[in-house]
Amino acid sequence: MNIDEFRAELETRLLIEKQYLTQEASSVNAEERLELLGKFNEKYKELIKRLANENGIDLNEAYSSENSSDSENLSYEQIILGKTMSVYDRLSDDLYEEITNI
Repeated sequence: MNIDEFRAELETRLLIEKQYLTQEASSVNAEERLELLGKFNEKYKELIKRLANENGIDLNEAYSSENSSDSENLSYEQIILGKTMSVYDRLSDDLYEEITNI
Protein backbone atom coordinates (compact mmCIF):
# COMPACT_ATOMS: atom_id res chain seq x y z
CA MET A 1 0.00 0.00 0.00
CA ASN A 2 1.47 3.32 -0.99
CA ILE A 3 1.08 6.50 1.04
CA ASP A 4 -1.78 7.85 -1.11
CA GLU A 5 -3.76 4.63 -0.69
CA PHE A 6 -3.03 4.72 3.04
CA ARG A 7 -4.30 8.31 3.20
CA ALA A 8 -7.50 7.43 1.34
CA GLU A 9 -8.24 4.45 3.59
CA LEU A 10 -7.51 6.51 6.69
CA GLU A 11 -9.85 9.24 5.48
CA THR A 12 -12.66 6.72 4.96
CA ARG A 13 -12.23 5.28 8.43
CA LEU A 14 -11.98 8.72 10.03
CA LEU A 15 -15.22 9.77 8.34
CA ILE A 16 -16.94 6.79 9.96
CA GLU A 17 -15.47 7.67 13.37
CA LYS A 18 -16.59 11.28 12.93
CA GLN A 19 -20.13 10.11 12.23
CA TYR A 20 -20.15 8.00 15.39
CA LEU A 21 -18.88 10.90 17.47
CA THR A 22 -21.43 13.26 15.95
CA GLN A 23 -24.18 10.85 16.95
CA GLU A 24 -22.71 10.55 20.45
CA ALA A 25 -22.64 14.36 20.76
CA SER A 26 -26.42 14.54 20.64
CA SER A 27 -26.69 12.52 23.83
CA VAL A 28 -24.11 14.33 26.02
CA ASN A 29 -23.84 17.79 27.58
CA ALA A 30 -21.85 20.69 26.08
CA GLU A 31 -18.68 20.05 28.10
CA GLU A 32 -18.62 16.38 27.15
CA ARG A 33 -19.13 17.31 23.49
CA LEU A 34 -15.80 19.15 23.42
CA GLU A 35 -14.14 16.07 24.90
CA LEU A 36 -15.21 14.25 21.75
CA LEU A 37 -12.53 16.21 19.89
CA GLY A 38 -9.92 14.53 22.07
CA LYS A 39 -11.51 11.16 21.32
CA PHE A 40 -11.29 11.95 17.61
CA ASN A 41 -7.59 12.75 17.96
CA GLU A 42 -7.03 9.41 19.71
CA LYS A 43 -8.98 7.60 16.97
CA TYR A 44 -6.73 9.24 14.37
CA LYS A 45 -3.61 7.93 16.10
CA GLU A 46 -5.14 4.48 16.63
CA LEU A 47 -6.24 4.22 13.01
CA ILE A 48 -2.76 5.07 11.75
CA LYS A 49 -1.31 2.30 13.92
CA ARG A 50 -4.04 -0.17 12.91
CA LEU A 51 -3.70 0.54 9.18
CA ALA A 52 0.07 0.29 9.39
CA ASN A 53 -0.23 -3.03 11.19
CA GLU A 54 -2.78 -4.35 8.67
CA ASN A 55 -0.44 -3.44 5.83
CA GLY A 56 2.80 -4.65 7.38
CA ILE A 57 4.22 -1.16 7.79
CA ASP A 58 6.68 -0.57 10.61
CA LEU A 59 6.03 3.05 11.60
CA ASN A 60 9.50 3.37 13.11
CA GLU A 61 11.27 2.15 9.98
CA ALA A 62 13.01 4.71 7.79
CA TYR A 63 10.91 5.70 4.80
CA SER A 64 12.52 5.01 1.46
CA SER A 65 11.40 6.74 -1.69
CA GLU A 66 12.63 7.16 -5.22
CA ASN A 67 14.03 10.56 -4.30
CA SER A 68 15.84 9.80 -1.06
CA SER A 69 16.90 13.41 -0.46
CA ASP A 70 13.25 14.43 0.07
CA SER A 71 12.67 12.02 2.91
CA GLU A 72 16.13 11.43 4.31
CA ASN A 73 16.02 10.21 7.91
CA LEU A 74 12.21 10.35 8.15
CA SER A 75 10.23 7.41 9.48
CA TYR A 76 7.09 6.00 7.93
CA GLU A 77 5.16 7.49 10.85
CA GLN A 78 6.50 10.99 10.12
CA ILE A 79 5.71 10.67 6.42
CA ILE A 80 2.21 9.35 7.13
CA LEU A 81 1.49 12.11 9.66
CA GLY A 82 2.68 14.72 7.18
CA LYS A 83 0.54 13.30 4.37
CA THR A 84 -2.60 12.80 6.49
CA MET A 85 -2.66 15.82 8.80
CA SER A 86 -4.73 17.86 6.35
CA VAL A 87 -7.39 15.13 6.36
CA TYR A 88 -7.41 15.08 10.16
CA ASP A 89 -7.57 18.90 10.37
CA ARG A 90 -10.49 19.13 7.94
CA LEU A 91 -12.49 16.37 9.62
CA SER A 92 -11.81 17.64 13.15
CA ASP A 93 -12.92 21.14 12.07
CA ASP A 94 -16.10 19.61 10.64
CA LEU A 95 -16.66 17.65 13.83
CA TYR A 96 -16.18 20.78 15.93
CA GLU A 97 -18.75 22.66 13.85
CA GLU A 98 -21.23 19.82 14.06
CA ILE A 99 -20.94 19.25 17.81
CA THR A 100 -21.06 22.94 18.72
CA ASN A 101 -24.20 23.48 16.65
CA ILE A 102 -26.25 20.77 18.35
